[in-house]
Amino acid sequence: MVFSSLYFIYLFLPIVFAAYYLCKTTHSRNIVLVIASLVFYAWGEPVWVLLLVFSAFMNWFFALMIGRYREAGKSKLFAAAAITVDLLFLLVFKYSGFFVENINGLFGVSIPVPQIRMPIGISFFTFQAISYIMDCLWETVEPQPKFGRFLLYLSLFPQLVAGPIVRYSVIQDEIAKRRIDPVLVSEGALRAILGVSKKVIVANNLYAIVEQFFGGDITKLSFLGTWYTVILYSLYVYFDFSGYSDIAIGLGKMFGFHFNENFNYPFICRNISEFWQRWHISLSTFFRDYLFYVPIFGKQRKYFNLFLVWFCTGMWHGASWNFIFWGLYFGIFIFIETKIGKKRLKKWNTVLTHLYSKIIIAIGFGIFYFTDLSRLGSFLLNITGLGMVIRGNAFADQISWGSFLGNIFLIAFAVAVSMPILPKIKKFFESGDNRRYAAGKIAATVGCCALLIVSSILLVDSTNNPFLYFRF
Repeated sequence: MVFSSLYFIYLFLPIVFAAYYLCKTTHSRNIVLVIASLVFYAWGEPVWVLLLVFSAFMNWFFALMIGRYREAGKSKLFAAAAITVDLLFLLVFKYSGFFVENINGLFGVSIPVPQIRMPIGISFFTFQAISYIMDCLWETVEPQPKFGRFLLYLSLFPQLVAGPIVRYSVIQDEIAKRRIDPVLVSEGALRAILGVSKKVIVANNLYAIVEQFFGGDITKLSFLGTWYTVILYSLYVYFDFSGYSDIAIGLGKMFGFHFNENFNYPFICRNISEFWQRWHISLSTFFRDYLFYVPIFGKQRKYFNLFLVWFCTGMWHGASWNFIFWGLYFGIFIFIETKIGKKRLKKWNTVLTHLYSKIIIAIGFGIFYFTDLSRLGSFLLNITGLGMVIRGNAFADQISWGSFLGNIFLIAFAVAVSMPILPKIKKFFESGDNRRYAAGKIAATVGCCALLIVSSILLVDSTNNPFLYFRF
């Protein structure tokens, strides 16, 4: 089941919401959420829900062992066992086919390639489990003694299949006790509607344009046509994934949970390091805290760890070489910026830094898109202008120009909304007197209702409307 479906919006969510608020205690509400979360996951993965429950039980048990045998010096052993099993899940379900294919190609053998369907969201709930184990080992949190509460943490449906990666320390108190807050419910509902609108109204329409040009033969695509398409793809990924995160955060608020932000207007960045401080924040901070600062072979190796982090970032996104190249590509630029230094970067011309960062980001999203390496090579020839020299590609073409003119309002709207304009409008109404504040609330409510109606109309004929990060 996906958030951007009429079944979820008008059937599943109202039933769960009503059952949740009919309950009088936190314990009974937790039961409702656990059942709802397992049903939500089983809707699309009826078999793999058992894997989710097993993962929860295994990590819960090993965390208890970490706490119980801490004084005996065996906590690291249990942590290693839990993380090993977690990573084995990823290796088997997500990467086994990739490894076998590369072994076959490298050594000229014919090992049967396993055809294992990857459980939805395995990368997200596995990383949440690993963060919990590490926090228990480092005594950042105490092991949760009740399995039901830990199962709720790992399976909570608002963020189960596509994040953000929520750490146990963030919501541990709310799992045990939280109150009904009508204001929080209202804020959460409006945030969730904005997320649905990002996906249905903006992201889906941007993707249709991208597929028109990148979905077919790109060898003849012009230089400007390639740049036009990859910029739209960058905007698409942002609206698709940040839209999901908005829905997750909004739904969390509706049920009394506060998840950390996952996006902070990344396209206003002035360099690549800042971009990754604003993009997919929960993944960036996960690797920063649990891998970058971890000693390798008894010593912290700054630059080795840096490239290890970006190799793992690429691998996390998918079992394909383009994702590895994508991760290392950004790692190289962050390495260069690290060597230059923050103080020197701040002295650079603002226009040039924005231009530099957007060019690097757009090319990165092109690498992200093309899983076929031959098509990726064609893209790189096009985007660098070499396609004009080697293949005689045009500098510009009428089809791309016509597409730009025909979609100029959609593109302008997408660019505007990707900038921090809405927070400034919100701040304006909230910083005024009661009349201005009330006017802002009414306008926000009416606007979100209108967005929900438009999104619902667009979803009527939509048979399959998945989010991009469901793949990961």
